[in-house]
Amino acid sequence: MPWLFLLLALAAFAVAFKTPSVGVLVVCLLAAFALMLAWIIGLLQQRLGSRGRDESQMIDPVELRRLREQAEARKLAESQSEPPR
Repeated sequence: MPWLFLLLALAAFAVAFKTPSVGVLVVCLLAAFALMLAWIIGLLQQRLGSRGRDESQMIDPVELRRLREQAEARKLAESQSEPPR
């Protein structure tokens, strides 16, 4: 999607260079500036989004507590099953 903003900005620049009207020139330059800004923000969002954690892989507190309790129960069972020396 960000590349679409870049293409539209280039089209606005092309219209700005070809037009004889000052009003159309100003509108096209403002549109080109806004579209270039949207393109840069879109690229930054993609880059930052790809570095983020996958939220589906995160463990909620209830699941974490359950896993800790299972680990403690396993440790307790192992310590009770070992013969004393």
